[in-house]
Amino acid sequence: MRDLLVFAIVLYLLPLSFRRPFAGLMLFSWLAYMRPQDLCWGFARDMRFSFYVGLTMVVGWFVLERGRKPFTRWDVRTLLMLALGLLVTLSYAFAEHQNRYFTRYFVEFLKIILVAWFTVGQVDSKERLRAMLWMIAGCLAFYGSKGGVFGVLTGGATILRGPGGMMEDNNDFALALVMNIPLLWYLGHDEREKPFIHKGTRIAIFLTVITVALTHSRGAFVALCSMALWIAWRSGRLFRAAAGLAFCGVLFVSLAPESVLERLSTIGDTQESSAAARLRSWAVAMKMVGDNPLLGVGLRNFQPRYLEYAGIPIDEEARVKTYVAHNSYLQIWAENGSLAFGCFLLMLGSVFVVCRKVYRLGRSRPDMAWAANYARMMEATTVAYMAGAMFLNRGHFDLLYHWLALVTSLYLVARMHHAAAPEAQQGKAFRTGVAVRWKPRLEGGLVARWGRAH
Repeated sequence: MRDLLVFAIVLYLLPLSFRRPFAGLMLFSWLAYMRPQDLCWGFARDMRFSFYVGLTMVVGWFVLERGRKPFTRWDVRTLLMLALGLLVTLSYAFAEHQNRYFTRYFVEFLKIILVAWFTVGQVDSKERLRAMLWMIAGCLAFYGSKGGVFGVLTGGATILRGPGGMMEDNNDFALALVMNIPLLWYLGHDEREKPFIHKGTRIAIFLTVITVALTHSRGAFVALCSMALWIAWRSGRLFRAAAGLAFCGVLFVSLAPESVLERLSTIGDTQESSAAARLRSWAVAMKMVGDNPLLGVGLRNFQPRYLEYAGIPIDEEARVKTYVAHNSYLQIWAENGSLAFGCFLLMLGSVFVVCRKVYRLGRSRPDMAWAANYARMMEATTVAYMAGAMFLNRGHFDLLYHWLALVTSLYLVARMHHAAAPEAQQGKAFRTGVAVRWKPRLEGGLVARWGRAH
């Protein structure tokens, strides 16, 4: 029955995806983050729904919107994605090991970049941005809440894997859930006049934290702590936020299953087997960088060339083991070279630069408080990824590139909204949830230029 339902939904919405490519993008995101096909047990489980929807929406844009709406909008992040894609292509072209599996991974990465570009072109209004953010938040909150309820009912049973796709591995699943917590926090704050939604997001956050803990992912736990500290620092109410985090920490230690606490206690233990393997992988990655500084060893070539650089005898037992960098930054650097590594760091760093600009726009007028909150949300989610990426092999994580695209969309939409509504409310201080005041100092130049251009 589930198979028929998912198939019927996708089939029914395919014509709409052609006529309105943004609707196709929303459907594509639902398939990517909700993973309804992984909740099925029959024919729908293996169908390539995302491919069909993606192809339909792009063809729909080409036929109906080309010339009126750009495929993407070029800025720092979209240009850096282009540069990174070209560098990854070059590194793979000159890689020592290439096979069907590696080629498929390479094609999937290019698809991630294309979808991110398409997102920038389609998410061109406040309403579309809000809809896309709620789509991601709602889908991931479903799994966060589902896992949390499962944990409570089973007394803390371990969650060994995620729903599938980019979140199949428990570490990737946990990282995606941690990145979703700032969405739930800030989107829920914007809906505080609707108690059902506001309280619902808070409950989803609580259950998501339980789910993250039960995955036993130490990298995700570090990301969770880093993200929480960042939100507390940016809240403007540091003392109250610190007290709240301290209370949550005591509650966590008191209620968390013993297996979770034992797992987390090994985070700083360099003698523990998993931590020792990480340190060894980092050392191997740096050797690869030293020998291949320009283009690296090639996409997905860390695994087949690990034994060569680690100096481990290549016997049958060693050959079948899985070897990864255990660090997204070193993964990009070792496999794709120093130029790609530089592009990757610039993409992440640019988030904080552009969010600062959006935050200033948001605090310039009461009617743009939403932009200030969204800017803080984008920062916190990026911090969560950056912290988790220190321990996880997710340099090509789908959600990251989609998120970078939404950061660009936020900046473009905020500038457009600021320029299109020069009538600002006067005089009073106002609250945006981050303790700011309105200062009418960003009007004038931008608004005047917009008026002359239109």
